[in-house]
Amino acid sequence: MAAAESDREVPSALCTEFLNFSVKDTASKWLQVTDLYKEVYHHLARYVPKIYCLGPNLNPQSEDLLAQMLLQAPLEWYLCGEDPSTGLAKLEQNNQPSQLCGHVFKVGEPTYSCRECAADPTCVLCMQCFLGSVHKEHRYRMTTSGGGGFCDCGDTEAWKKGPYCQKHEPNISDSCQEDPLAHLSTDMIARCYNVFSVVLKYAVDMLTWDKEDELPLGLEPPDRSDTYYCMLFNDEVHTYEQVIYTLQKAVNCTQKEAVSFATTVDRDGRKSVRFGDFAFCELAKSVIVRNTSRQSKPLRVQVMHSSVVAHQCFALKALHWLGHVIGYSDALRRILCQVGLERGPEGENSSLVDTLMLCDSKMWKGARNVYHQLFMSSLLMDLKYKKLFAIQFAKNYERLQSDYVKDDHDREFSVTDLSVQMFTVPSLARMLITEENLMTTIIRTFVDHLRHRDLQGRFQFERYTAQQAFKFRRVQSLIGDLKYVLISRPTEWSDQLREKFLEGLDTFLELLKCMQGMDPVVRQVGQHIEMEPEWEAAFTLQMKLTHIISMIQEWCATDERVLIEAYKKCLTALTHCHSGFADGEQPITLSMCGHSVDTIRYCVSQEKVSIHLPVSRLLAGLHVLLSKMEVAYRFPEQLPLSELSPPMLIEHPLRCLVLCAQVHTGMWRRNGFSLVNQIYYYHNVKCRVEMFDKDLIMLQAGASMMDPNHFLMIVLSRFELYHIFSSADCRKRYNRENANKDVVQQNNTLTEEMLHLIMMVVGERFEAGIGQVEGCDEIKREILHQLCIRPMAHSELVKALPENENKETGMERVIDCVASFKKPGVTGRGLYELRPECAKQFNLYFHHYSRADQSKAEEAQRKLKRQNGEDTALPPPVLPPFCPLFASLVNILQCDVLLGMLGAVLQWAVEPSAGHWSESMLQRVLHLIGMALLEEQQQLENSSEDNDVYFNFTLKMSRPGEAPSNTASVLALLENLQNAPHLEVHEGMIRWLLKTVAGIKMMRERSASTSTVTTSGSRGQEETACDKDKEERKRKAEMARLRREKVMAQMSEMQRHFINENKELFQQSLEELDASTSTSLEHSPVSSDAALACVGPRRSRPREKRQVVTCILCQEEQEIRADGKAMVLAAFVQRSTVMSKNRTRPPHDPKHYDPLFMHPDLSFGTHTGSCGHIMHSHCWQRYFEAVQAKEQRRQQRLRVHTSYDVGNGEFLCPLCECLSNTVIPLLPRTMGSSSCEQPGLGQWLKTSGQQIKAMHSAHRKLQPVSTVEETVEEECPAPEVFTVDYIPTNPYSSTIKEMLATFGTATYKVGLKVHPNEQDPRIPIMCWSSCAYTIQSIERLLVDEKKPLFGSLPCRQDDCLSSLARFGSACWTAACQPTVQGHFIRLLAALIPDPQVEASPCILDVDMLHLLVSVVLSYGSVHSQDSSGLSVDAVQLHLFHLITVAHMVQILLTSGPEEVTMEQESGEAERGEEEGACRLYNTLRTHVGSSLPEVGSGWHLWRCVKTGILPYLRGAALFFHHLHGVPAPPELHALCPGQWEVLCGYLSLPSNLLQLFHGQQELLEPLLHGWCTHPGIQQTLQGGGVLVSFPRESNSLVDLPDDYSALINQASSFTCPKSGGDKSRAPTLCLVCGSMLCSQSYCCQTELEGEDVGACTAHTFACGAGVGIFLRVRESQVLFLAGKTKGCFYAPPYLDDYGETDQGLRRGNPLHLCHERYRKIQKLWRQHNITEEIGHAQEANQTLVGIDWQHL
Repeated sequence: MAAAESDREVPSALCTEFLNFSVKDTASKWLQVTDLYKEVYHHLARYVPKIYCLGPNLNPQSEDLLAQMLLQAPLEWYLCGEDPSTGLAKLEQNNQPSQLCGHVFKVGEPTYSCRECAADPTCVLCMQCFLGSVHKEHRYRMTTSGGGGFCDCGDTEAWKKGPYCQKHEPNISDSCQEDPLAHLSTDMIARCYNVFSVVLKYAVDMLTWDKEDELPLGLEPPDRSDTYYCMLFNDEVHTYEQVIYTLQKAVNCTQKEAVSFATTVDRDGRKSVRFGDFAFCELAKSVIVRNTSRQSKPLRVQVMHSSVVAHQCFALKALHWLGHVIGYSDALRRILCQVGLERGPEGENSSLVDTLMLCDSKMWKGARNVYHQLFMSSLLMDLKYKKLFAIQFAKNYERLQSDYVKDDHDREFSVTDLSVQMFTVPSLARMLITEENLMTTIIRTFVDHLRHRDLQGRFQFERYTAQQAFKFRRVQSLIGDLKYVLISRPTEWSDQLREKFLEGLDTFLELLKCMQGMDPVVRQVGQHIEMEPEWEAAFTLQMKLTHIISMIQEWCATDERVLIEAYKKCLTALTHCHSGFADGEQPITLSMCGHSVDTIRYCVSQEKVSIHLPVSRLLAGLHVLLSKMEVAYRFPEQLPLSELSPPMLIEHPLRCLVLCAQVHTGMWRRNGFSLVNQIYYYHNVKCRVEMFDKDLIMLQAGASMMDPNHFLMIVLSRFELYHIFSSADCRKRYNRENANKDVVQQNNTLTEEMLHLIMMVVGERFEAGIGQVEGCDEIKREILHQLCIRPMAHSELVKALPENENKETGMERVIDCVASFKKPGVTGRGLYELRPECAKQFNLYFHHYSRADQSKAEEAQRKLKRQNGEDTALPPPVLPPFCPLFASLVNILQCDVLLGMLGAVLQWAVEPSAGHWSESMLQRVLHLIGMALLEEQQQLENSSEDNDVYFNFTLKMSRPGEAPSNTASVLALLENLQNAPHLEVHEGMIRWLLKTVAGIKMMRERSASTSTVTTSGSRGQEETACDKDKEERKRKAEMARLRREKVMAQMSEMQRHFINENKELFQQSLEELDASTSTSLEHSPVSSDAALACVGPRRSRPREKRQVVTCILCQEEQEIRADGKAMVLAAFVQRSTVMSKNRTRPPHDPKHYDPLFMHPDLSFGTHTGSCGHIMHSHCWQRYFEAVQAKEQRRQQRLRVHTSYDVGNGEFLCPLCECLSNTVIPLLPRTMGSSSCEQPGLGQWLKTSGQQIKAMHSAHRKLQPVSTVEETVEEECPAPEVFTVDYIPTNPYSSTIKEMLATFGTATYKVGLKVHPNEQDPRIPIMCWSSCAYTIQSIERLLVDEKKPLFGSLPCRQDDCLSSLARFGSACWTAACQPTVQGHFIRLLAALIPDPQVEASPCILDVDMLHLLVSVVLSYGSVHSQDSSGLSVDAVQLHLFHLITVAHMVQILLTSGPEEVTMEQESGEAERGEEEGACRLYNTLRTHVGSSLPEVGSGWHLWRCVKTGILPYLRGAALFFHHLHGVPAPPELHALCPGQWEVLCGYLSLPSNLLQLFHGQQELLEPLLHGWCTHPGIQQTLQGGGVLVSFPRESNSLVDLPDDYSALINQASSFTCPKSGGDKSRAPTLCLVCGSMLCSQSYCCQTELEGEDVGACTAHTFACGAGVGIFLRVRESQVLFLAGKTKGCFYAPPYLDDYGETDQGLRRGNPLHLCHERYRKIQKLWRQHNITEEIGHAQEANQTLVGIDWQHL
């Protein structure tokens, strides 16, 4: 209570002070004093606690107002020396606007980066600058900001071209260099300086203040109260739920309040949760601490004196104010920067800016955000001070990072996040490297934080605790900073930069040395590994460093001296690493084919081996640069190339490649998944550039400096295959029948892998520096080989290519020369296809193919060759020549050891039975021979004279073995294998090889210029060989053709035989065929002279036809009869607002709502759809019971939802798995009695009046006698032929009755959202309403899709409509007859006034099609008691005519004023119609009076009537067609002119509808009068109710902007409606009504039917009757929701230029609306198929079922 009273007193006390306070006097007093600091502090000490923090609930509006008046205003007066409103305006006028935009991004705002002009990906523009810049025509990337960065427009270092947008374009006249302070008087400068230093000092003091109960000197309040706050601070350890639960316990608040507290704490970083005296707050604190300290460190809570909190609040306000004031002038900004960076009395690091930075991790989130914003708008916007700030930042770098690593807040709330603003500016980065040695500092800080090492000093990530893992994640941000520093390469080097860069490289090599050989593995033999070792941390580190390593190589490439030094340093580091390894390994000598080499004994399968070799790989990269920059040829004396030991260089990379091969053969299977994953990443596109590729280069570098024979022997030895190939009789494949089958298999695979490695060493020359190629050739080749697998989408290609540090793959530059683009259709995505001329560059053994890729590519390429009629061999492609440094690699192809190996494999292949070789091994051998032959051919073609060619493979391959063994030559073996039957697959390849050999021999002979005779001779031989070849192929083809013909003849003979044997069976089916063709004619008119009519006494009566259907469950056929077994259709009933014209109508109360009349705004309807599959009712019941039982069992097992909710009667159709929730019984057509009694309208009106009176009195008798005046009316004698108490016999069998009840109850339950109740009188009403609504929605669909009324519906909708209409006419039999008659009476009373029915609706509040369907279908209950032979058809026709007239009146009443259009000249017929329309309209005016405007134009009125009534007539035609089964006239099966007349004829209407009224005017006039004098009419016409005009337009989904960024922008300015002005995290657009919602967050949860649901789910119930279609703007994803438990994501209608969607906006390509796809979503919605779509999606993807959709 005390608090509340003090609340009341304070304002009055303040008011008196406020009235006595003069801003001007205070400011002038301050101008006089010498110690401004003391004076301002005194003023703040007096006023701040009186304004802020007076009670538990803060009131920001009034506080801000008072603070502005009492605190900020005097400061502004002092600053300007005059009234601030004029002073600040003057400053603004004199200010030169900055060329930097500096717009700070909000969370979720769109940012744009130009992929062509940005210096790096962090250079971004805001939307305004982007739209006014040159970049919008370039290739740009669009992303949403995480908040906190700012727009780089105007920063010349950020853009290669186009740095300014139109708005920030500098004026040429400005001399940019002048000092902004020149405009200010010295007096003004001094005043500014004073104010800024006082205010900034005050703010820094208060924000870094850590005492809870006292204030800094000079701020103690004059009178101190005992009021405290219990302040809760944010941390990133505890979850929302924990905080909410704790608060509810600690401060007894409701859950809603706790949620709001938690949200604020999360947003602002702190929130007071209790206000009162010290003990009261302390109590809450202890509860919170006790409750949250169990699992982790407790939540941070402080009890703070209210005055401390007040000053901190104002300190934030003061920083805001500073940011606001410096916005007026650059001069003020500069003074503030100067004040902030000025050194304090303590010397080093004592400026105010330093103090803030170093206390960063002690402050709460809100305070950090505010001062970071101030830094961004001041220090970072002034180029001079940005540099000084950067220096301070770099000086404190190590401390700031250590604070950050210990802190737990996200990076975006840390001051270290500002590094991106400085380190990415190239000039600043260079300056910081040279002056502050930044590169070394960053790397050293990084290494210091990773302390876990093993004995060799390598990193050890085994047994990492959670704490260390958390720290490791945070330390990774340092690598990001290093990347920023290195991202732009220097163009010119100073000596100092060289020195500091190399010093940085030294530290970096120290880091790599700690990684060299980390996480070693040893092969598990015997038993499986027990615990999977930790491998991810090491790979995370590798991935993070990949770009750094690449960038360091690029820096080295820009300067020769740096490159040479770096190479030496790296080599020293590698030697140092190796010195630890080589001990204790025994030297051995290998000899083979007359060569021998010394090496060490080492088995990968027995010793430790590691996949991490960053030092070797960096050296490999630098080695290539030596060749690429030609340093190796120009300064060989400066390089230590002669000291290199090639075997040492290749040792570790080779072990790594052997490890991969052995894992592939399955030798390491017992080492578990961690090794498999390591191998996967080693080859993966993210890591391979600095791992696998570099290992291969290292092998190439080593091999190029060794004797090729020695190299191959070492390779054989490491692959553990040396013993197989070196034995003298290896050709005979020593007899090992007893050898283990697994070992043989392993050796085969290892041999394949080794041959593949040799191919790669010789053949991978597409890196500039190894082969003579351009930079873009490598990427062309990557793309080409990806597209050889299959055509691919742009995003797939991007994923398959390595990205550089700028997230670019370089693909766009080259894609067009290797591929052509194919646009997508309504589904799918755009694809790139390989250009046919590029296929010849395909290499089957491309080094980046995985096994799976290779086999797919092989298959695809062979298939392509077959289609083009070419030979299917896939010879190796022609390769570019090597660079000189690597030139000697080709000799591997002609060295003795390789020839020995090739010969051995070919020899084994001769004997098919021996299992010691494999097809793939042979294929690789043939490929290698092909490579060697092509190499020779290339050299011959490019050589000027014979002596140039040192490569003579043909000679060596045709030389047989040495004397003792006399093995056959390679060439002889090939010729031998050419016709081997077991090698048919390789025949083409061998043929190609022999042909190439012949060609080369000819070239050699020609160059030796021997006699021409021999050449022509050999040419002749070759040709004959070729001819023979062709002959052979022709013969084979012919044989194949004959074989095929023979098989076909046999089959047709068997067929004939079968038909003869089963003659009678075939006869029968043929007859049935005839019958079915004749029944299809039944749809044509019955007799040609009578026009078809579907209603009224003259309606056509189609022939009786048995309807036989098959049950999908038991496959039995069944005729549909009223007394037979019930057959049912699976159906889905749902509530719908698809056609609603009024989404604001509140949902009705289901208990008391009376659905008899549907309002024309169709705000809620019930739609029934079906998949068209038919079952016996008992089969369906059995199926459904099984589903229920299964569901109960499943619930006990797993607690997940299924895609259907059995509790709500849902199930999946057993055939097509379509979601269904009930079944409709199929009923036979009702046969109308062709009775003679066909009264006119007048007589019918009289008869029906009598019948109704009789029913009234009968119904009264049924009610219990409780009212007295009941007997007053005289009994009305019923017409003698109308027996009120006659109970008709029910024509339906028991199963059909049961199904009638089932469907009726389901429709009632779903449509009204109530519990099922079979006795409820509203059941038939809901069924009629559903029938009418479904007809209306289908009629709208046909119009929207421009399809004819009949003949274009799928049969499932046709069946569904027929069943609905016939069900409607039968459903009264399942209900209580008097009830249905009561409905009929009330329905009719809306048209024909009935004194005994009260509260009939006004004619404008009734939807006429609903009325027509309900009246016609309910009439059966009345007719069943009428024995007068009155024709049902006649009654239907009268009812139809009456309702049609009422609808015309409705249309005219709502037609509205005429538009001014050209009067059309009308013909004779039309003139009558127009005249009639005028007459009717004027009659209406006499009844209604002045509410109707005067309309002179009959043409306008007739047009209103005709267009307005058409949807109703089309709906009626559908209804009567399906009810009576009368075939539709052929004209309505197409969209042709003259539809109106045909439609009217089919409905037995005159084509001039007004004759209906004028023909029976004397009967209809009184009815018309009754309609028009209803009180509701005046009210509605004068704007009281909802006025619907006809025809109702079809609803569409909202219009979306063409450019997606417009949507993102709209969403970024959307704030959460509940948490004042806070940005929404997941803004979501409802596509039905266009509302923006704050989805997936606690703040906007509401309660719906007793459970908390998110904003979208709640909105679906208000807007879409439980079904919703949303666009999640940040994710670029469409969300479908149905009810609370169902939902799915759907592809958005936005595509990029490559025809792909970008869900999650990960790629950032500009997105544009694809109208076809949006129409597809709209069509799903209009067809009521959203729920079905969700069902299918959830069935197909089980993960969707587990999502809590109701929280979205």
